[in-house]
Amino acid sequence: MLIPGHGRVTDEWEVAEYRDMLVIIRDRVQAMIKSGATLEQVKAARPTADYDVRFGATAAPWTTAMFVEAVYQSLTTKK
Repeated sequence: MLIPGHGRVTDEWEVAEYRDMLVIIRDRVQAMIKSGATLEQVKAARPTADYDVRFGATAAPWTTAMFVEAVYQSLTTKK
């Protein structure tokens, strides 16, 4: 069991599931960026839709829209 500083107690399977979700969403956003999508188009496409029920948030310090924007920005920022 993992006991985080914030959030609920979890296990290894849930951590792996969360990691997989992050990779899938990153890949979706990256594909949209490669096809020329803007941030607003990516948000409108809802790349997180199938995960929103479990992991999404519309009102909190960290919302799903903020997460999608952070993924987009991290993939478009020149390194």
